[in-house]
Amino acid sequence: MDLRIAPLGVQTQAVDKLREAIVSGHFLPGQRLVEAELCRALGISRGSVREALRRLEGERLVVITPHRGPSVTELSWEEASQIYDVRALLEGEAAALAARRATAAQREAMDVALTEFDAAVEAEDALGRIQSTARFYDAVLAACGNAVIEEVLRGLLARIALLRGRSMSRQGRSVHSAREMRAILDAIRARTPAVARKAAAQHVHAARDAAKEAMSERRVA
Repeated sequence: MDLRIAPLGVQTQAVDKLREAIVSGHFLPGQRLVEAELCRALGISRGSVREALRRLEGERLVVITPHRGPSVTELSWEEASQIYDVRALLEGEAAALAARRATAAQREAMDVALTEFDAAVEAEDALGRIQSTARFYDAVLAACGNAVIEEVLRGLLARIALLRGRSMSRQGRSVHSAREMRAILDAIRARTPAVARKAAAQHVHAARDAAKEAMSERRVA
């Protein structure tokens, strides 16, 4: 994985590159992040690497431990399960609201994101799957019109992306995920809020089951 970045916007690019590497599974949960190695990989100074790691610590993707240094966060199943519970409630409501309020342009943005997701699945592009899923939910949140739902979910965004990487690592999960998200979009297009809410919750519950299996396998390994 090429982590080198352009000289402009060093801090932002460093954070983005490291975030992508974590959520895509290039860096594994619990793996130590050695500053000297990151400096070489990113082509930036140690100070810039440290600042990027501090920002990712704020997103709870990185843990910085005294006398040990930074490492990738290991989410417990209890914490992951709570995140899925919140997602099921809030994403279900967001989908229901979007079914009432979404504009044609917002529905088109959702469709484009899912087309990009299909392409990423075909290309076996793990990061592309995560990014296109995020774009789909960006469009749903924009359409729902509830700023509080959007604020809460955006506060969980990095950890949600991390869990998406885990769930989509399961063989065949991406195909089911595509079908589930299409069901959400179909309900939004049909302007059926109850159906949209149910479809969104079912998608989260299926993702939760896949993530639990992936995390269990990793503990056994």
